[in-house]
Amino acid sequence: MKEEKRQNKEELIIDAAEKIFSKYGYKNAKMEDVSKLAGITKVTLYSYFQSKENLYMALTFRGFQKLLNGYYQIIDKHKSDTGLHSSLALLDKFMDFSTENFLYNEALLNYFSTIRSGNEKKLTEAIKESIYFKKMQDVHNLLFKLAAKEVLRGKEDGSIINDFDPMFLSLHAWTMVVGYSKVLAASGNEKTSIFHIKMSNLKKIILQTAKIVLVNKMDLDEALIEN
Repeated sequence: MKEEKRQNKEELIIDAAEKIFSKYGYKNAKMEDVSKLAGITKVTLYSYFQSKENLYMALTFRGFQKLLNGYYQIIDKHKSDTGLHSSLALLDKFMDFSTENFLYNEALLNYFSTIRSGNEKKLTEAIKESIYFKKMQDVHNLLFKLAAKEVLRGKEDGSIINDFDPMFLSLHAWTMVVGYSKVLAASGNEKTSIFHIKMSNLKKIILQTAKIVLVNKMDLDEALIEN
């Protein structure tokens, strides 16, 4: 019961943080505002989350869980369809998630940018010791594995004929959707990007490009541009 009570309190705090971070942005958000909205003292807040970074990591993990649940729903929904159809639906889901969850999109981009770029040394000790950071480390590759599994299913059912490794193809798709997410983040959650391009059109192009890659045989050596 005590553990359940603590978990409920954590969720209450994260709910408040989500609203404060969404309103003011991470840099301008204050822990004092979070505690007031949550209806607790700053002392109580810091007993749960020792820093704003720690709290942001909890929010990042919540966003990742939401995206992951969306992936599972897509996979289940399209389990009777081809692997190609399911793979493209996952890309579509990721871009929809980025559009509909601006705060989570930013948080996940920040996390993956740090992890993938080798900047872990810049992480504070508080973050490294955060249980939510450890949880993220345990599962952050799951999105790639799920996508690769659907690509493999497409190869097996004949809907995907590209000879590249499923994980390679999943990472290729990831670079495209992350590019979409970064443009979206830079645009401030607007329907039209900073380059005056409709995000919906960019999304269509990405899905069309991904389909072309998956349904065509390609040779890596031939794909490389000779100097």
